[in-house]
Amino acid sequence: METKTATKKAPAKKTTAPKTTTAKAPAKTATKATAKTPAKKGAAKELKDLFEDSLKDIYWAEKALLKALPTMMKNATDEKLKNAIDNHITETEGQIGRLEECFKAIGKKAQAKKCDAMQGLLDEGKSIMEETEPGTVRDAGIIAAAQKVEHYEIATYGTLAAFAKVLQEEDCLKHLLSTLEEEKNAMHF
Repeated sequence: METKTATKKAPAKKTTAPKTTTAKAPAKTATKATAKTPAKKGAAKELKDLFEDSLKDIYWAEKALLKALPTMMKNATDEKLKNAIDNHITETEGQIGRLEECFKAIGKKAQAKKCDAMQGLLDEGKSIMEETEPGTVRDAGIIAAAQKVEHYEIATYGTLAAFAKVLQEEDCLKHLLSTLEEEKNAMHF
């Protein structure tokens, strides 16, 4: 005779998830911050145009820096810092000459176009000198301002060298790489 064993199953517990309300995200709309920027009349259409425009920009930047460096040197108190700035004046003159050679290599007249980035960095440097007492604090401020300028120049010359390489502007590339190395070495204040 067979014996059946009945197994009782436990009744399933009813669980209810807590009720949550989800707010629908508002539909994304184009705002001025996310809208495409229209190109200005005469905007660069080719890499060569952007390259030439960027050369004009850094040419202005180097000339403006050359005018600002003597003021920085006069405001510095540390002799090593003064010497570093004096050496950079000489280097900057050479860099301007190399840029002029670069323009010549691409068959263009050397022309400067105001560089808003350099103008901002130079304005900040002037402000730092006005907001610090002469001595070690001002020297530290001058070094900080100078390093910001050097970082900008390194980024610019690196980009220009990459453009020159793509455009196969070998003579210009050589000048840009020489200046890039100087700018990297100038970081050692």
